[in-house]
Amino acid sequence: MAGVTNTAERTVNDIRRVGIDLAKKVFHVTAVDGRGEVVERKRTRRAGLQSYLTKLPEGCVVAMEACGSAHHWGRLAERLGHEVRLMSPRFVVPYVKSNKNDVNDADAIAEASTRPGMRYVEVKSAQRQHIQQLHRARQLAVKERTAHCNQLHGFLLEYGIEAPKGVGAVLRRLAEVLEDADNELCGNARALLWNLGDELRRLDERVKGFDVQIVRISRETPACQRLEAIPGVGPLSSTALLAAVGEAREFRSGRELAAWLGIVPRQRSTGGRSRLLGISKRGDRYLRYLLIHGARSALRTAKRRSDRRSQWATEVEKRRGTNIAAVALANKNARTVWAVLTQESSFDANYPSRAA
Repeated sequence: MAGVTNTAERTVNDIRRVGIDLAKKVFHVTAVDGRGEVVERKRTRRAGLQSYLTKLPEGCVVAMEACGSAHHWGRLAERLGHEVRLMSPRFVVPYVKSNKNDVNDADAIAEASTRPGMRYVEVKSAQRQHIQQLHRARQLAVKERTAHCNQLHGFLLEYGIEAPKGVGAVLRRLAEVLEDADNELCGNARALLWNLGDELRRLDERVKGFDVQIVRISRETPACQRLEAIPGVGPLSSTALLAAVGEAREFRSGRELAAWLGIVPRQRSTGGRSRLLGISKRGDRYLRYLLIHGARSALRTAKRRSDRRSQWATEVEKRRGTNIAAVALANKNARTVWAVLTQESSFDANYPSRAA
């Protein structure tokens, strides 16, 4: 990228592309003209950035890293008539010149947005962000619920009391223990266990509340209903996928979506020799977890179905085992999700593949 030249002769109307290094309070902007020469480098705060975007000529390319608050600024820029390009931070790193600082980061973002092979992230709507936050809040509640359940198991075992697995079973067992006056629990210990049990009950109700909201959203969304026709995709998976990829038009094929989710083989190929290893495990770990566990559930019932897809999954399980078959089915489900979302079509279990 060229340096700043003849800045006195340049105006805001000459700007064709800006790279913005986002932060909480202080932002750095690099503005570039149509020839790739830097018009200005600017340091601004939140209110100043909003007014700066308003002054840019309509149709200007606004490039940012896909990070915290990027979708908010992307929606604002789109409403002002600009073209927004969000990029993964790891794709911007190769364009950082010299030492890493905010100014060089803004320069690199502006430079990376010109590459023809760059991959961009779709700007999420506020509704999609809400669904994603709902899943993140549920994840945290489930994690805390599991931690409380394990702690209760440990505390009860210290008094020689065994509790069964499962939140409901633990709470029932805890109630029996607290009512038993013949065990060696002292008064303070009973009060502590009662408080822990009450907290576990509260967390369990919170998780169930999130589940109710997610199921309601899936029932009100036609795209989720189409996705849930795929064996192994339920309300959790459908809403999480819709929040993450939208209409999936950023991906050129179903395999690209599967690769983005990290459920395709990792490669170590060189010299014309292809060497495939285990799955790459790239991308969103939560989405991959939902798809693989959903595929495990579908695999258990595949023997009772006679469609082409279930027969294929059963044959893979016989040849390679349950774990590999579950990942293979999750891979196929990811590709099917892409087809259903991009074509806005319904799922057909007997639809012939290209290989067939």
